[in-house]
Amino acid sequence: MTDLWVSVGVLAAAVLLCEAVRRAAARLLRGVYWIYLLEAVSTFQLCCCTQELKLLGETARLDASTSLTLTYVITVVHLATFREAACNPGAALESVCRGTASGGAAALLIVLQLGAAVAARSFAASVWSLGLSDMHLRHQKFGFRCSDPLGGTVLEAAAVELACAFAVQAVVMHVHRLEEKLRVHLFAAVITALVYAGGNISGAVFNPALAFSIQFPCSGHTYLEYCFIYWLGPVLGMASCILLFEKIIPFLSGKSTIGMNGSIPQKEKTQ
Repeated sequence: MTDLWVSVGVLAAAVLLCEAVRRAAARLLRGVYWIYLLEAVSTFQLCCCTQELKLLGETARLDASTSLTLTYVITVVHLATFREAACNPGAALESVCRGTASGGAAALLIVLQLGAAVAARSFAASVWSLGLSDMHLRHQKFGFRCSDPLGGTVLEAAAVELACAFAVQAVVMHVHRLEEKLRVHLFAAVITALVYAGGNISGAVFNPALAFSIQFPCSGHTYLEYCFIYWLGPVLGMASCILLFEKIIPFLSGKSTIGMNGSIPQKEKTQ
């Protein structure tokens, strides 16, 4: 139980630190600089918190109800603090396809997200090296190594990541139909359900930047296999969802299709 409360404290500290940076930057930066910093800081927060939750889930062996409750609560916190940040390279690629952002701007955004993911990995290791709990001390003793994150084959894991990304994108495209105060809780509930359903097979990350932070350093598979699972899988899932709801279904129903530059609600956050 001590490990749990220490981890909760680490999560709270990471969120408060990032929120302080966001609020300070909001007063000092404007325009594109604010957008870039918001994405970098929010991605850093997402990866830091997930690093701690992943370690807690693998080491402390919490019961399912506690793990899912933590996942739901921290997801609500993320969605409430991220503002317009997506924290997902897939969203940057989507903006290019829709013509709302240039390729250069999207590339820079992705580089910042991946950089924040690497920085979060180093930050988490620094926190663990403080030995705040027995769990952190044990993890430090083994050199902060993580084992094979897959509970299935490479193809099964890629299919899970694709399906999870498809489901999240479907929610993104239809969440505007709900009252605004319910949207955060719907997102959190969907993400929690996906983590529960697919966590044992791929980890249910469905976010290339997040996977780069928490899964790529793990042993068990090659870098290219991780790229196939955690980068190609989510991108194909997002693309297939957009194709289905904006092209295929309208075509089959006889309605006019929405162009790729058509506007849909901006996603609040994708895990």
